[in-house]
Amino acid sequence: MAVKTVLRVENVSFRYEKENVLEDVTFAVPRGAFLGLVGPNGSGKSTLLKCILGLLKPQKGNIFLFDTPITSFKEWHRVGFVSQKANSFNTGFPATVYEVVASGLTAKLGLFRFLSPKDKQAVFDAIDAVGMSEFSRKNIGELSGGQQQRVFIARAIASRPELLILDEPTVGVDVHHVQNFYNMLEELNKGLGITFILVTHDVGTITEKVTHVACLNKHLYFHGGAGEFAQLQKSDLSHFYGHHLHVLSHQH
Repeated sequence: MAVKTVLRVENVSFRYEKENVLEDVTFAVPRGAFLGLVGPNGSGKSTLLKCILGLLKPQKGNIFLFDTPITSFKEWHRVGFVSQKANSFNTGFPATVYEVVASGLTAKLGLFRFLSPKDKQAVFDAIDAVGMSEFSRKNIGELSGGQQQRVFIARAIASRPELLILDEPTVGVDVHHVQNFYNMLEELNKGLGITFILVTHDVGTITEKVTHVACLNKHLYFHGGAGEFAQLQKSDLSHFYGHHLHVLSHQH
């Protein structure tokens, strides 16, 4: 029987010394969902990601990936992660787009394995999926921040993960290209069936692109469908965030 829930977070709490960062957080992400995780700075989003990725162990609660407790989960090739790399990438790094994307298969194949024709095709397919085919032989350092971030996403999807986590992926992306970037994520979610968790401050985008929303500020203040989130009053959002919130829409 196929796993219907990709991620389950159950009553998770985490603290750094005496500071509570997460308090009894519970939610689930169904297969094929596009979840937007929003919240103010210091709300615990980064800590929650580290717990989901197995980098931190909660003091309380449990996390399950594909119905397996994270403490015994071994199939990390099923999970992809893209950080805010484009904002701090070393532009002098001597590697082509193809080479960067191909490196995403290392964890799955092993460090010294040569790529088979099927593997090479998977690399080209990933590059094509993010609209970067014409740049495949370009040096990564010659690209804009937005193009680099597309390459990092291609690197993450080359091994065909079932869950892809994106931490503020539009950092370093030119504001004029942000909408196209989100359109690409939406197409990858629908076209490849990858389950997404998108961490963002861009609340306006949440209601237009994602299927589900989780609003975190130490506690989980909201978890539900994007349509339900869009119906919330500004006063509700301000309560979640702890300050007045101005919601911008990216629709044109």
